[in-house]
Amino acid sequence: MTDRAHAVVDRAQVAAARVVDRVTLDLDARRKRRHVVTTTGGRRLLVDLASVPQLANGDALALDDGGLVVVDAEPEALVEVTTEDPQHFAVVAWHLGNRHLPVQFGGDRLRLRRDHVIEAMLVRLGARLVPVDAPFDPEPGAYDHGPDDHKPGDHSNAGGHAHGHG
Repeated sequence: MTDRAHAVVDRAQVAAARVVDRVTLDLDARRKRRHVVTTTGGRRLLVDLASVPQLANGDALALDDGGLVVVDAEPEALVEVTTEDPQHFAVVAWHLGNRHLPVQFGGDRLRLRRDHVIEAMLVRLGARLVPVDAPFDPEPGAYDHGPDDHKPGDHSNAGGHAHGHG
């Protein structure tokens, strides 16, 4: 039997008494609207959401029976980026944003998925890089649809974007 998850519960709203299981997902799986996953406890779970989620570490999937399955972000191969000062940090962050890469901000450091081309660019920019395996929770993009903003058939940001690069 497959359970069905129909909604997302923000981690701040997760009631421990309702938690029935956990599931570990990488970033790509935490951005899928409809797919089948296997929980830590071995149950098959159909994730069947109305819109593409932005599941963060600790959020939960609400089951049809009222139970919750907590989502744990799976550690991924990332690179942690630091710089010499705030000005340099802003330049490095601008270059990453200009390439529309998912980036996790953490105080004076950035995390992004390993990519030898991007890493070479960052080294040329003078950034310091340290490979890490860690959960990846990047900043949602400014053009990402919120749960109430998505309209069926609206693919205005799929495969492209409607803004200029200066």
